[in-house]
Amino acid sequence: MSQPPYHGELPRRTLAPPFFTALFMNNIYTQLQTLGIDLPPVATPAAAYVPFVVQGSWIYLSGHIAKKEGLVYSGQLGLNMSTAQGYEAAKRVAIDLLGTLHAACLSVGKDLNQIDKIVKVMSLVNSTALYTEQHLVTNGCSELLLDVLGPRGQHARSAFGVAQLPMGACVEIELVATLTSSQP
Repeated sequence: MSQPPYHGELPRRTLAPPFFTALFMNNIYTQLQTLGIDLPPVATPAAAYVPFVVQGSWIYLSGHIAKKEGLVYSGQLGLNMSTAQGYEAAKRVAIDLLGTLHAACLSVGKDLNQIDKIVKVMSLVNSTALYTEQHLVTNGCSELLLDVLGPRGQHARSAFGVAQLPMGACVEIELVATLTSSQP
């Protein structure tokens, strides 16, 4: 069965490469180090909310906006940003999400190695009415989660185009994960 035509400018990847099965029996922090990723501290909320909530084995992360060099990465896809730039912005958001996920795990005496599954990712892409590649932008986040977490990073996802985001950010992403029931 052939795939439908693909019109995006970025390669498409849906599953983690096979070598991840063996790799991810190891430490997630080792994988982060291998990828050259330093987890950032949890950002201070910009309004009346908390960065995460842990309820039982469920972790809910608030939306994280894209940042570039510590500042809001602003722009609108289809106006003054390309899909490739949006993809990179979504990757940056994924790193921030992992930093907050790490803090959420620590808050209940666990760490990223006790993540059972990334359940859902919801992405909001600041884009013009005619822009239709929000899914390709969001791949920046999804693929980084796969690179770091392997099969545990496979998730359900929604990607929406929106007219504007807080502070003019180009991308905002929230995440839901579950923890394993075993102790660290």
